[in-house]
Amino acid sequence: MKELVRTIATALVDHPEDVVVTETENENGILVELRVAPDDMGKVIGKQGRIAKAIRSVVKAAASKDDKKVTVDIVQ
Repeated sequence: MKELVRTIATALVDHPEDVVVTETENENGILVELRVAPDDMGKVIGKQGRIAKAIRSVVKAAASKDDKKVTVDIVQ
């Protein structure tokens, strides 16, 4: 999941070298945290959160074949 989020995020932003993705597993499933440069935050979130929602949907669909619950957080 980490590589999937990284691939999507680097395609969206102006500063792909600043994309940092961390993945931790807890009792609820897998938590993927995405960090980008402050000026790229709007590109990852999108208007009314549409791009962020799309990223979460793609990751959820990819995780469903493994029966895992994945949460994607976009943090500053």
